[in-house]
Amino acid sequence: MSMFDLSGKVAVITGSSRGIGKAIAMQMALHGARVVISSRKAESCEAVVAEISAAGGTAVAQAAHVGHKEELKGLIDATIARWGRIDVLVCNAAANPHFGPSISITDAALEKVIQTNLYSNIWLSNLTLPGMAEHKDGAVIIISSVAGFSGTNLLGAYAISKAADMQLARNLAVEWGPHNIRVNCIAPGVIRTHFAKALWADPQRAATLARRYPLRRLGEPDDVAGIAVMLASRAGNFITGQTIVVDGGGLIGGGEPLM
Repeated sequence: MSMFDLSGKVAVITGSSRGIGKAIAMQMALHGARVVISSRKAESCEAVVAEISAAGGTAVAQAAHVGHKEELKGLIDATIARWGRIDVLVCNAAANPHFGPSISITDAALEKVIQTNLYSNIWLSNLTLPGMAEHKDGAVIIISSVAGFSGTNLLGAYAISKAADMQLARNLAVEWGPHNIRVNCIAPGVIRTHFAKALWADPQRAATLARRYPLRRLGEPDDVAGIAVMLASRAGNFITGQTIVVDGGGLIGGGEPLM
């Protein structure tokens, strides 16, 4: 049996109707997991379910707004009602409504960033971890960002929230490790997704960014999905409380982390 086999596992992935979340859902399904596709719009979730089913995987849709705690409870309750357990939680959904210096962010935008990028991950973890503890097994994966490692002129609140996610993973890893639950972060660099489109849509800007990465290219969603599969599987059984950087070497190459 492959160390990356996820057969029999149930995985809930937020923000999985497109981009990194969709890639993670597809790859986990192809590795045998039963996946729950979740984002705000039910029709978008159903479209991904259809793609996964066509590829031979098993998936269901459950729409939820991660900024609303009661909807997250509905997501977890519906998953357990259908499949009896949750083995893998991927906290991927995020927001960044403000691009500029911190002094110009509104209170409403700041609240949205922190609630979407941090509070929702705490809520989801608290709703899911006790059930994992009953089975003495589980994996939580939080999608952070390389922006959480450095100061930034343009992504202040977003970077703060992503740095907080790394600490959340460390805290939860310590708290729940005795129950054989692993909690880790993945910190992507610039990935070709709709969320980061402003950074790569212009070909000249994309080429300039790529030159700052030792691998001389930007990331693709599957570059992140592969790490998520590893962390969710037996291959990641002795990894917890860590942040794995997936950025083509941008941080070690001296490039400014933009996302």
